[in-house]
Order: sequence, then C-alpha cells, then structure tokens
Amino acid sequence: MDLRSELEKIGERARSAQRRSQSADSAAKDSALRSMAEFLRRDADNLQRANRKDLRSAEEAGKDAAFIDRLCLDEARIEAMARGLEEIAALPDPVGEITDLRYRPSGIQVGHMRAPLGVIAMIYESRPNVTADAAGLCVKSGNAVILRGGSESLHSNMAIAERLRAALGKANLPLDLVQYVNTAEREAVGILIGMDRYVDVVIPRGGKGLISRVKADATVPVIMHLHGNCHVYVDADADPRKALRVVLNSKAQRLGTCNTAESLLIHQERMDDLLGSIATALQEKGIEIRACERGLPRIPGAIAATEEDYGTEYLGPIISLKVVDDLDAAIAHINRYGSQHTESIVTENYTQARRFLREVDASSVMVNASTRFADGFEYGLGAEIGISTNRLHVRGPVGLEGLTLQKWIVLGDGHIRS
Repeated sequence: MDLRSELEKIGERARSAQRRSQSADSAAKDSALRSMAEFLRRDADNLQRANRKDLRSAEEAGKDAAFIDRLCLDEARIEAMARGLEEIAALPDPVGEITDLRYRPSGIQVGHMRAPLGVIAMIYESRPNVTADAAGLCVKSGNAVILRGGSESLHSNMAIAERLRAALGKANLPLDLVQYVNTAEREAVGILIGMDRYVDVVIPRGGKGLISRVKADATVPVIMHLHGNCHVYVDADADPRKALRVVLNSKAQRLGTCNTAESLLIHQERMDDLLGSIATALQEKGIEIRACERGLPRIPGAIAATEEDYGTEYLGPIISLKVVDDLDAAIAHINRYGSQHTESIVTENYTQARRFLREVDASSVMVNASTRFADGFEYGLGAEIGISTNRLHVRGPVGLEGLTLQKWIVLGDGHIRS
C-alpha cells in the first residue's frame, strides 16, 4: 500500500472512531485519561529504552545539547506527562455544554451546544511529551487525533502512542481515537494537510519552517501561530518598579519561547528616568540591546537597530528598543511589526490601558503583566495544544474549549412555523 492510501485509511478509521465515540460520557473519557497516565508510569523503562534510540540518532547526527535536552525522556518528564493527563481528566468536560438558551416569540427555545471539531491532525517536532498532551486534550474534547511527530523522536512517539491506545481499549473507547503516523517521510505532512475529506483541522507545532509550510500548502483549516514577536510598551504613566519587573520577566525569564518579549517600546518622556535603568538591568542579564537613533546615545554598549530588527523573533539574548512619541505611535508600531501573539503595556493611566486593550491587534493583550503569562496553564485552561493567532474560531492559548465548536440547538414541543 502506498503512503497516500495508508494515510487515507488512517483518516477513515479516525472519522469512524470519532463518530462512534460521540456517545461516550465524561466518566469514560476521564477513565481513559487516567489509564493513559497509569500505562506511561508502568512502562517508563520501555519508554526510556525507545527514547535512547532517538537520542543515539540525534548524537550521531551532531545535534546540539539544547536539541538533545528537548528530546530526552527521563523519569521526571514521563511523570510530568502522566500528571498532565490526570490534570486534563480533572478539567470540566466542555462537550455537550448548553449556553445562551432563550425563548423566542414562537415558543421555541434557541441556544448553543458545544461539540467536538472532529478529526484533528497534529504535526509537531522534537518534544515527545506533545504526543501525550495532544492525545489527552483531543480525547477529552471528543475529537480523534492523527499524530505526526518529527523524525528525530519517531521511536519515542510510537512507544508513547502505543500506551495511549492501550488505555483507550481498557476504557472501552475506540483505539483509533489516537493514531500515530509511523513514518519519517516528509511527504506524509503534505498528504495529511490536504486530506480535507477526513481531517477537519490541522494544528502544527514546531519551528517556523514547518509552520510556514503548513500555512502555505494546507487545504484543511489550520490553527497556528507563525512566530512570536511580542512587545512591552512602557507608557508615560508607568510605575518605575512595575516597568522594570515586567520588562525583565518578559524578556529574560526564558529566552526561547514564543511569549518572550522581543521588542521594548518606551515613551519619550521616560527616557531620562527609566530608559537607563531598564537597559542596564537587561544588559546585566546578558541581553544585547538594538536601539533606535533616539535611544542609542543613552545606552552604553547598545548597537543601532535596523528595520529588520523590529520584526524579528530572536529566541535569544537580543531585544530591539524604540523610543516612541506617544501611545498612538506605540500602537502603530506594534500593529505594524507585531505577530499578533502577545503585547503588554505598563501604565497607571486607566484610559491609556483601555485604549491599548481595545486597539492593539493581538491574541493576548495585557496591562502591567509579563508577556510570559500567555500560556494555557496560566490562563486556567489546564493545558494547551498550542497558541493561535487566527482570526476565526479561536485566538490565543488553545485548550479544551478551543478544540470544540458551538452548534445551534432548538427545543420545541410540537412547535410549527406559521
């Protein structure tokens, strides 16, 4: 059987399994998730044995230490996967929730009910824990998932998926709610993202190259963000202590995440009292500052920013800095160079904060808070399958509710339209 036929068979099985699982109640899904956690803990030695094959391949290929660390499955990470599945089981089930029910003049009741998206294709790289996270969220939200991880973690992902499927069987749910594409062929991605007969949504999670390809070539709807060029704007009415804390945490708490601040904007009135102290604190953390022509003379050791710097997601110890005339200029800069991921203002001015929240185009907009809070767990979602900067369906961290849709329901008692 060729690869396309094989993937279409996987799609058929996923569609059938998802439809058969519609009658499953929350208790059955939660039981499956707890069994998944149990099976991962029980077979930790076998999971690590499979992971060592991937680690050896990565070392032979000359991958760097950071890559190998992301790939590694030690006891702590296996335990974290298991706990994550148990936490998903403890979350409220969104499927079947009825909201906005109201009577119409005709006597019927009209409202919304949450329902699964259907079949989700999850395409991801490197981190094996995504296999368990994605499967758990999809099962809880009533979806079937087709998993296609990176070639570098093939053995680890297959071993994890095998345990997840066994747990579904123990809970009397269809095994094909979770399927893993066990090939490293790049062609598989191209086929999956065009299988609109079987796949309802594609979610890519990985590097910019993967996400750009999926965005360009998919015929199936995609939930994704391409990159995270996040800003912190220090307003004229910013509290100095808050400004320093928010900027430092936004940039320096972790350098390589999509919600790390890559750009700093500061109101011209705060150049004398705040610019220097913030810049010094960033430099003490090892952050290189690429500053505009107004900021450059005031920051020893800074280098001149280019147009390209303002639109760059560095994922490293670099930040761009621009002095702006006012809030209008800050908003215009963000809406031009931002990636619609996460933006934050530091201000004590209620009116300025309200304008920023309303006019900035991003999936998360914050006041006096670090951009690093843009995360499903921090938002109370329990877990997330990714971040979305889409304009349709869902924006920001995507948790259980983001993996469902709302359908109209009508309740009557023999009502007919006159």
